[in-house]
Amino acid sequence: MSSVASAAARSEAAKASDRPEPTNHTAVNKPHRSFGTVIAPYLFVAPAFIVVFVFVVLAALNTFRLAFTDSTLLKPGKFVGFQNFIDLFQDEYFLTALLNSSLYVVCVVPFMVILPLILANLVKGNGRIMGFFRTAFYMPVVMSAVVVGMIWTNLLDSQGLINSILKGAGIIEEAIPFLTNRWGILFSSMFVTIWLGLGYYMVIYLTALANIDESLYEAAALDGAGPVRQFVSVTMPGVRSTMVLIMMLSTISAFRVFNEVYVLTNGTAGPGGMDMTMSMLIKNEGTGIQARTGYASAISLVVLVIVGTLLIIQQIIQKRGED
Repeated sequence: MSSVASAAARSEAAKASDRPEPTNHTAVNKPHRSFGTVIAPYLFVAPAFIVVFVFVVLAALNTFRLAFTDSTLLKPGKFVGFQNFIDLFQDEYFLTALLNSSLYVVCVVPFMVILPLILANLVKGNGRIMGFFRTAFYMPVVMSAVVVGMIWTNLLDSQGLINSILKGAGIIEEAIPFLTNRWGILFSSMFVTIWLGLGYYMVIYLTALANIDESLYEAAALDGAGPVRQFVSVTMPGVRSTMVLIMMLSTISAFRVFNEVYVLTNGTAGPGGMDMTMSMLIKNEGTGIQARTGYASAISLVVLVIVGTLLIIQQIIQKRGED
């Protein structure tokens, strides 16, 4: 028996030695990536990358370079160091534009943060009537600047609809100078900015409101909280991050305001240019035959620094609030 068993064992060992060793099928079957397969994704993004590089990156670097020169439209200019920035803060138009743009941020941003949230909370239902109101409130966002200018010029003119109604009702005797007084133009432009932005930021808030758990409202209602208390205790904390985002977006937009003031004043920036904003000043200084491109670039850098500083401050406040 032992000889038979040993013979069988030797036979099995011989068969095992004749079997081929296992191979790594993964390594053998792995497809070889051709050069076209590797390079194709980069070819798809290359046009967008080139456009961004030329019109954003290179333009920004060129603006930074020009800010330290006295270049104009017709001559490259020479390096003048910080002279443009020194001249800025001695320029009455620049100081006026800085004041107007700063007032725009202070007056517009709080309304842009709160009013769209209230509006979104009112129209967040799924009914047809709510869909109609959402569409109506969003309509100004898709209007062109020309249409907006025509609407509000006809409404706010001295002989416009608003003054005519107020005179007819005996509320006023003389027309309110919405479009002829410095502060009237500025605050009218702020109102138009808020009117234009309500629908846009409302849509952003509607997305955030959809992510709030409805059980939180039910629990608040069981505790006796009314609609206002629910809004303050549930809705606002639930969209805090969105509020910070909208604060940042509206701050940038308000400080760089251009269309509203330009359209309502027909490009004149109000009587004596006293409603000039930073963007309008950059446009006035950087275009035309008499363009001072170096000076306009210096203004652009100042705007960049101010807006960047405001955003950093907002981020710091947000982090402290979260802590």
